[in-house]
Amino acid sequence: MGDHDTARTRLRAALRSSDPWTALSVLHTGRPGPSDPADTTERPERAEQWAAAVEELYRSDADRTAYGGHLTWFLGRLGEAGAQVLVRLVAEPAFSPAERRYLLATAVGRGLRLPAAVLESYARQDAESGGGVDGPPDPVLVNAMGLSGDVSFALRLGALLDDPDAPRGRAALALGRLGARAWTVPIAERLPVEAGLDHVAFAVALEVMGDRAAVPHLLRWLAESREERVYDVHHALVGLTGRDPLLPEGAKGAEFAAAVRAAWADGRTEPAAPEVRDLVVESGARARFRVEEGAGRIRVAFDPPLPGSSWPRWDRSLTFDGRPLYRVGSVCDTCELGLSFLGWPDAEARRIAAGLRGRLADPHRLDAALLADLTPVLAELATGHYRALLLDLPLERVTDPARSWWHLRAQARPVEDDDGCDEDARPEDAWPGVAHFQLPTPVPDARIPATYAAVLPSQPPEALDPAALARHAAALAAGERPAAVVLGWVDDRYVEARDEERWLVGVVLDGHHRLTAYATAGLPARVLWIAPIGEAPGADGGLEGLAELSAAYAVRE
Repeated sequence: MGDHDTARTRLRAALRSSDPWTALSVLHTGRPGPSDPADTTERPERAEQWAAAVEELYRSDADRTAYGGHLTWFLGRLGEAGAQVLVRLVAEPAFSPAERRYLLATAVGRGLRLPAAVLESYARQDAESGGGVDGPPDPVLVNAMGLSGDVSFALRLGALLDDPDAPRGRAALALGRLGARAWTVPIAERLPVEAGLDHVAFAVALEVMGDRAAVPHLLRWLAESREERVYDVHHALVGLTGRDPLLPEGAKGAEFAAAVRAAWADGRTEPAAPEVRDLVVESGARARFRVEEGAGRIRVAFDPPLPGSSWPRWDRSLTFDGRPLYRVGSVCDTCELGLSFLGWPDAEARRIAAGLRGRLADPHRLDAALLADLTPVLAELATGHYRALLLDLPLERVTDPARSWWHLRAQARPVEDDDGCDEDARPEDAWPGVAHFQLPTPVPDARIPATYAAVLPSQPPEALDPAALARHAAALAAGERPAAVVLGWVDDRYVEARDEERWLVGVVLDGHHRLTAYATAGLPARVLWIAPIGEAPGADGGLEGLAELSAAYAVRE
């Protein structure tokens, strides 16, 4: 039996199983699942073979009727090979409108650029079924037009901005993705009449457009907008101007709105030079400072909105110089925290880190002089209020996903609350995707028992220099305690509105060799933990979590 026949046979078997979704996931990942834990047979199929088998079955009327949704879902996970098949199937006029719409939605979810002719065909079909003529256009089609790269759709999308029945927010985002700057001002001028998610979408569309022509309109609307709309206007102004004014620590509601308006009241839109100010040493292990007009080269920022998503602001990533390092996950506080590795930063991140090393060879306490020496690097952070903690963390290095807290957290939840949904969860699906460090137990004496701490790398662990590791091992053996520097934050979750969890997540700015040497020697790692304190709605905060971390692990004078 050839590879194609094998792939088709195994695909049919998965579709006809008692749990086709799990069976398809097993085929996609190549790992035995709960339905076949003893299955260790070789899986030689490549994505191209799976995609060809899916296309063959989908073009069969009987198989498409029975398994169309499963086949489309599987295609969406087959990379470039699946994308090529999706484009061909979306263009197939013989399929029913419902089938074509499902294929189109899958293509949009993948962010695929579809030919204009295919979208025109779909638009005619949509109009014949009532959409776009007697009713609003299909939101999926609006999303697809924005991804097409064809600015000829801009006029049609722009006409939707004033249609009360149209998906106006999606139309604005589509225009932003097309870079249709002729529509910058019309989008900005409509902000005062939009509300809810449409208001957010219009503000994000201006950020995606990247056209400073929106700035005067945003400033005018900021002075008049209601309290709940101020955050999105402020965020758009920061993104378009590069100016990130400091706001009061902990400001919320009316206080936050008033502070934002005051920060932009003078009309200044050009960024000033970064400054680190108000360095206050509270003890030998705790200090605070603020960064004004920070360069923001190392920050947690919102990702561009996902095509087809209902939420214009959702996922966030930790970025180095605008390049995503880890996906931090959504702002949804009832979802589990999930971090995903995205790619290593370039050499510039290592240059920034190198500036931290001079005074950190053997620090025993925080003092003003040490922090002052670090200000050139601290100015690379985003604008905000920060805490600095000098800690001795008993970190272990985790290379097995099954030993990571991202997997173990489900087992630590109360048994009486377990609904069995995580029973078959695979460790590989939960952890961040790279070897990292973590506390071997939750933070002791924390108000939330499930308080976890993890430190992730910003450079490839396999690139560590054996000679540097040996030097640090010798220094530790001689009693020295060199410090690593970590940018960390606190992320509180109330998973499924049932299980309270707190995460103290850090990413190494400098000290990969030091942390590895500490873990190898079985010694607590000295860490300078730098944490931003959130001041805006949806931002991470956590003074309590930092206080608990410090109480348990602060360097003792």
